Amino acid sequence: MTAAATIRAYYDAFNAGDMDRFLALLTDDVAHDINQGARQTGRQAFATFMDHMNRCYKEELTDMVIMVSEDGTRGAAEFIVNGTYLATDEGLPEANGQTYRLPAGAFFEIRDGKVARISNYYSLPDWIAQVSG
Repeated sequence: MTAAATIRAYYDAFNAGDMDRFLALLTDDVAHDINQGARQTGRQAFATFMDHMNRCYKEELTDMVIMVSEDGTRGAAEFIVNGTYLATDEGLPEANGQTYRLPAGAFFEIRDGKVARISNYYSLPDWIAQVSG
């Protein structure tokens, strides 16, 4: 699978809510750089993170643009996060079904057709302003 196809499959599985397919696209030692947070390592840590995210948020990613390096080992994606805040996340404003629309991006390292690293970026202050308003 090419880098672009891997990244597309990753986001297609995310949008479908298919966590089995989503997690299968990760290497066992995947490095996950959480926006404004720490790096977590391993598929199980990523699965735990996604369980938390799926409990607190319902999101669909649209307006996807995928870019890859010539050698196919790196990639990036830019997109819009269309979400609903379902349950209060610790340290963040109280959830009551607020919706948000947030530009975001991610950088990838691809190894053997799987995601070996993903670093996510978005503006937390923008998100807080949208759900607090």
